[in-house]
Amino acid sequence: MDPQDIDTLLPTELVTLAEPPAEKEACIEHLLDMAVEADRVEDREAALAALLAREEETTTGVGLGIGIPHAQTNAVTQPTVVFARSERGVDFDAMDDKPATLIFMLLVPEGGSEDHLNMLSSLSRALMHEDVRESLHAAESPEDVRETLKEAVA
Repeated sequence: MDPQDIDTLLPTELVTLAEPPAEKEACIEHLLDMAVEADRVEDREAALAALLAREEETTTGVGLGIGIPHAQTNAVTQPTVVFARSERGVDFDAMDDKPATLIFMLLVPEGGSEDHLNMLSSLSRALMHEDVRESLHAAESPEDVRETLKEAVA
């Protein structure tokens, strides 16, 4: 993933700095609804089923306060990322038992395995850096979030 991909994957309407719902499934639905409203999802229920099925397979709480719910589904036509920040945190069953305060929902069309893995890999690498997480927590606008991610994946 290169910095220009952020423009396509994560437009400003898919970034929220408002507190998401505190419960994991409600949080996932909230992020999914943002993608639906941005015309990124053709079948909300199919996308939700894919996301929740993935959650049942294994945790998407990766630790360090990061949650990355994700799925491949034909309910979307293009790879999409939705970002939310939480002050209180959302329990994504991370191995370190810390709630997710930085949440990235990834949706990739079926057959987009390489895109899916590249996005997960790039985000995971970028978010391992404390300065990136701190910048995302300090962001004052969706543009700040996008600029932080562009710099982090460059």
